[in-house]
Formats: sequence, C-alpha cells, structure tokens
Amino acid sequence: MLRVAVVGSGPSGVYTAQSLVEQTAVPGVRVHVLDRLPCPYGLVRYGVAPDHEKIKSLQGSLRTVLEHERVTFLGNVAVGGPPLTPERLLGLYHAVVYCVGAARDRRLGIPGEDLEGSRSATDFVSWYSAHPDAPAHRFALGGVRSAVVIGAGNVAVDVTRVLARDAEELRPTDVPARVLAAFAASRVREVHMVARRGPSQGRFTTKELRELGTLPAARVAVDPDDLAPDPAYADPAGLPAVNRRNVEVIRSWAQPRPPGAADGSRTIRLRFHLRPVELLGRSGRVVGVRFERTVPDGTGGVRGTGVFEDIPADLVLRAVGYRGAAPEGLPFDPVRGTVPHAAGRVLRDGAPSPGEYVAGWIKRGPSGVIGTNRPCAKETAGSVLADAHLLARRAVAEDPLAALRSWGLAPVGWAGWRSIERAEADLGRALGRGPVKIPDWPGLLAAAEPGA
Repeated sequence: MLRVAVVGSGPSGVYTAQSLVEQTAVPGVRVHVLDRLPCPYGLVRYGVAPDHEKIKSLQGSLRTVLEHERVTFLGNVAVGGPPLTPERLLGLYHAVVYCVGAARDRRLGIPGEDLEGSRSATDFVSWYSAHPDAPAHRFALGGVRSAVVIGAGNVAVDVTRVLARDAEELRPTDVPARVLAAFAASRVREVHMVARRGPSQGRFTTKELRELGTLPAARVAVDPDDLAPDPAYADPAGLPAVNRRNVEVIRSWAQPRPPGAADGSRTIRLRFHLRPVELLGRSGRVVGVRFERTVPDGTGGVRGTGVFEDIPADLVLRAVGYRGAAPEGLPFDPVRGTVPHAAGRVLRDGAPSPGEYVAGWIKRGPSGVIGTNRPCAKETAGSVLADAHLLARRAVAEDPLAALRSWGLAPVGWAGWRSIERAEADLGRALGRGPVKIPDWPGLLAAAEPGA
C-alpha cells in the first residue's frame, strides 16, 4: 500500500490527493494532507475575497475529496524547520508532494516603500480574510481618504473593490467583527488603481473588472488621456479576446456620464501608463506616490517620458505579483521562485530525488487561476504513480500520525476542523450574522476538539 503525504490543503494539494485516490492503476493509495494551519482549503479560504461567494463555494468540492475514506487531513503541522524537516517527513511516507504555493509578495524596489501606510495587497487580503498570522489591527481605515493600489491583475481589482465597499455590504460575509468595524469607520473616498502599462495589457479577467462598475456606493472614472492605443496592437483583432473585452469595458467608463447619474460616495479611478518611482512621506507616514508617465514602446512594453505626477495617498497597496517560498531543506531556484523539477519530480543537483514531488505554484510559478491547478496536479500525481513500484520499496513509518505526535506536534484532524466550523457558525449567530471566521491562532486551536 502506497502512503503519500501532500503538503498543503489548497486547490493544488487537494487536486493532487484526488488524482491519487481516484485512479485505479495503483490501488489502495492512502494520502495524508498536511497543512500548517488548522483549517483546510488554502487560498480558497484565505485568499478569495469575502464578497466572492460563488468562488468560495468551491470549498464544497474540496471538502468531498478531504472526506474520502483514504484521505486524512492533518492541520497544525508545519513542515520545513525542526522538528519536521523534509528529510524527516520523507522517512514517514513513500512519497511527499509539496503544494505550498507562493507565499511572498513582490516588492516595488523604490524609495519610501517601507513608510507606514505602505503595505502589500497580500497583507490586506490576509487581514480581511482572517488569516491567523495577520496582525489584528494592521489596517485602520478611519484615517484613510485616498488609497492607491499599484497593479493590474485580479488581486489589484479585488482589493480595490473591497476598499470601495461599505461595511453593510460586507456584513453578510464571513469577515471578522474587527474587520467589519474597520470598514464601518472607513473614510475612504477615492481608490486609485494604477498600472504602468495600458488597458490592453491588464492581467485581470473581464468578469472581475466589470464588478467594479456594479458597486452600489462607488462609481468608476477613467481619464481618456490614459487610453492611448499601443502601436504593437494597432489592430485590436490582434489582442486576445479577454484583453479586447477589458479595453471595451474600460473605454465605457471613460465616456461622459449621463445627466443625473448618481455619483456614489466613493470614486474608483483607473489609471494607466503610470510607473511608480517613489512613495512620498511625512513624519514616517506615506502621503502620496510619485509616478512617471509612460508611453508604449511599440513592442508591448513601455518607456518613461520624464514627466511625473503625484497622487495623494494615505494607504498604498502593492499588488505586483508573488514569489514562491519553499520549505527549508528543499532545493530552490531564487530566480524562478520555484523548486527545480521534471514533471513534478524534485531535482536535487539535477537528478530526481526519490520520493519528493511538487505541484501548484511552487512547481510552475504564480500563474493561472484555480482551475489551472488540476492539470498541474494530475501531471505530478502521474509521476508519483509511475514511480510507485520503486517508491513501495522504501522503508516508512508504520504509523506516521503517531510519529508526528511523538515529535511534539499536535495535528488537528478533520473532526477538529468540523469543530472550528461549528464554532464559527455559533460566533456568527451571536453577532446576528452567518458564519464568521475566527481570526487568531488561540481561538482556532481552542475551537478544535482536543486530539481530534
């Protein structure tokens, strides 16, 4: 019987587990899905915006896999440092598949980036998603009138949309009470989403983009001067379909507003062809961002013009991408931000490392949408299964769970997670809401049944 550990319970980890237990070529494969957090689902729980209920409902299909009779969820198990190094973990299982994502955000690399009020979009998402590592009161929106979001992807769109919402719009979601209180005190009136290239190079999806125009308390404004066409795409037909649709939506927001149209209490300003060069500060706090105007260079990129523009800001969120962070003890390519691999097999010194595999962002880099993880996970699972006859010869622990506990770890099993779910439902009822997330480690671990 092949025993496999999958490290990470987000989509890539769950899809890997599913591919392993639902195939018939190697019968009886058993999978332990390990996660550093006591809660499963990874970025579906802690990365999807709270107002995206349809996407969050994906937890239902992930749950079905984690409740499979040959899949065991073990939360509160951190892999990488002592006591659970990759070498030690590999001694417990025939194979280990790392699906740990890309946890670090990219920096802008410009002066003033460390001023108070300058944060990553990742921090903001973790805060409103109740990630237990997020500081409780990181974002005090009562002192923010103008926010700048730097980026042109779905994360930038998400945080822009959430910033422009009223507390009452977020009340039906699962955000913690402290987050709801921060939005109730919010004085945000303008949110600038700024990209260094033009609208035809935006990396957001059209569905996400259009949502900005549906907010009840906000209007979207676009400066027609920002919409210069890129000579590299003089013929719009040369753009991918999603980019063409994005340009159409953005251009519609640049049209004059009909007489009598409601303005809303907030304005979302989409800006293009502006490259951040410095965050401006006063008394250690950010007060604005200096941008250089860019123009298309004719090859799909941009070049600076030497013309600068300052945008006032009390809060700056950078949403310019992620970088992988492999567990300590695994090989890592710092340029690509991934673990070197061949079809998911981890490479050490250029050769496959018996029993070690990767899937998801740590394998291919931070690209694609949730569904992209399916073929990625299937490829890696295929490599595990192809190697099964060799992996089965490895000597492994008879009872990996007992070994983990003997090393001082306190895994939270599926029953413990269900106990957390019940506690979050009870918390929401007490607040007159639906389920509300428990946002801290002590609360989560206390809610999990001891030993479950």
